[in-house]
Amino acid sequence: MGLHGNARTCPNSRRLLVVERVLIEQWPVTAAAAAAGVSERTVWCWVRRWRVEGEQGLRDRSSRPHRCPRQLSLRKVSAIRALRQLRMTAAQIAEVLSLPLSTVSRWLKRIGLGKRSRLEPPEPPNRYERRHPGELVHVDIKTLGRISERGAGHRMVGNRKSQLKRRERGPACGVTRFEHVHVMIDDHSRLAYAEVLPTLTATDAIAFLRRAVSWFQARGVQVQAVMYDNGSAFKAHAYRRALTELSLKQLRTRPYRPRTNGRIERFIQTLLNEWAYERLYGSPNERTTALPLFLERYNFHRPHSSLGHKPPASRLTNDAHVRARAPRRALRAGVRVRLRALERVRLPGGHLAVRRGGGDLGGDRPPPLPQDARRTRGIGCLIRSRWMTSTNSMSMRAFIPSLR
Repeated sequence: MGLHGNARTCPNSRRLLVVERVLIEQWPVTAAAAAAGVSERTVWCWVRRWRVEGEQGLRDRSSRPHRCPRQLSLRKVSAIRALRQLRMTAAQIAEVLSLPLSTVSRWLKRIGLGKRSRLEPPEPPNRYERRHPGELVHVDIKTLGRISERGAGHRMVGNRKSQLKRRERGPACGVTRFEHVHVMIDDHSRLAYAEVLPTLTATDAIAFLRRAVSWFQARGVQVQAVMYDNGSAFKAHAYRRALTELSLKQLRTRPYRPRTNGRIERFIQTLLNEWAYERLYGSPNERTTALPLFLERYNFHRPHSSLGHKPPASRLTNDAHVRARAPRRALRAGVRVRLRALERVRLPGGHLAVRRGGGDLGGDRPPPLPQDARRTRGIGCLIRSRWMTSTNSMSMRAFIPSLR
């Protein structure tokens, strides 16, 4: 059991006080109490506990009473639980059982039913991740208040003195207005692209979509599908036509289910913490200028916890490497070449031999391989043009019919 915050002694100091000083060294109780900074009554209390319980008696005890005659009975606690399962509020339960509302609320919290949402079991997490970059991207829009000429807003300084209002034939309204951050993030690699635009209309959303797709294509990512929520810009017919023109599959989340699009929701939280509200900006243009710097750090330098503490760009390099090492199809005779089971052997003199298992594909019987033959095994055995065009090399046409 933990020590009390105001305790003068601990089990070790009590052993020193009682066993060594009072019982062994025969210190007077008054002197021992003064040395320990406690009262004589406390010293006699520890002496009595040591004589009755030994080492265990020097430990702290719970201050809870042994009996609580006025504590709520288990029968009424069970009644509170049963009524709560009927989705009754704490006030209704207190009225039915003739109990104080504070007592019912305290017991509901104690049994874990303080909120009626606790009656349903928690929904298990449904985590997913696409296998390749560009297979799915998430799109969303985050609205930010603009920075007025008076300085930062209440999120940074704690007051609203920087707000500007103007009255024009009616109630005063703000003139600072808002700006909107359009965001796109890749589901597999978490590579992100964002722009600050003046509106969240379908026109700006379509223009951002085209620029974002081009930005991903410039980095070797071919976007195939787009997931978005039920925002007005995304539900517009013009936005859907733009997706069709770009040959992009459309995926829309269910209403009131932001967790389906949680990948970009989490990125927006990082965007706010490490860019928008990371420091004080003097103007909205200064904040917008800092966005590319944040994206550069996020995509290529910042470690990502879900990627093994590596930046998102590392996924692009690895996947490009895997795709380059993946099995390819032979174009001649429409026969699949499974490079996983092939060996490429470069013989002295520039000859090329390819064998599968233990046999040479160029003849009936496999000739013995020389000891100095250079071999390359596994999925990385790619047949490139430089091997087929080398001098005195055997033609690949003789191998194609046997690669079945």
